Amino acid sequence: MILVFFWKIKARYIPWAILHMGLDRLALARRSDVKFWKLLGAGKGETFTPRDADVLRWGLLVVVDQDSEIANSKIIKRWNKKSHSQFSGQLSPISINGAWSKKSPFDQIPKASSDWSGKIVAITRARIKWRKNFIFWSSVPPVTTSLHSSPGLISAIGIGEAPIGLQGTFSIWESGEAVKNFAYSGAAHREAIKATHRHAWYAEEMFARFALIKSNGSL
Repeated sequence: MILVFFWKIKARYIPWAILHMGLDRLALARRSDVKFWKLLGAGKGETFTPRDADVLRWGLLVVVDQDSEIANSKIIKRWNKKSHSQFSGQLSPISINGAWSKKSPFDQIPKASSDWSGKIVAITRARIKWRKNFIFWSSVPPVTTSLHSSPGLISAIGIGEAPIGLQGTFSIWESGEAVKNFAYSGAAHREAIKATHRHAWYAEEMFARFALIKSNGSL
């Protein structure tokens, strides 16, 4: 199954969070029930550029065995204890296009029902070619404005595995129809898709939609 966690911490815990972005890699790598994991920095969801980075918000996405107890692990409990706000969710894949770190981590997870009518999580992520970073960032503002004014959007934040070069978004929507309307009907997003092909700024990219099976807390 796919689990995602986000935490908001107080400023005094920033050094602790940075330290555990390193230490928790070792703990996750040692767990036999964890098949794929990504520790994530986060952004405020305002510009989706490096200046949007939010050092008070951190996250973790994992693919684990169905009977995994990771939600009750020391890793999660430590982050919960240090945070004043948490979000957790279980996801089921609907549509996956592309790869994440040259892997297809969601392929073995049972897909959501084709008639799923609940909330949707959309994850986009990309590894941007270094020489293309500034061109990419100049194209982000119109898409950001379009995203935040899109009907059906519940919340959206930036995510990243590094401040520069590995960029992404995590958004929650009322329905699959709302996601499709943003992706294919919005002029800014359509132009961004064209620019992607024109400038070839991604070395790797992924766009994925998931059913939000259950969730707790706020993003």
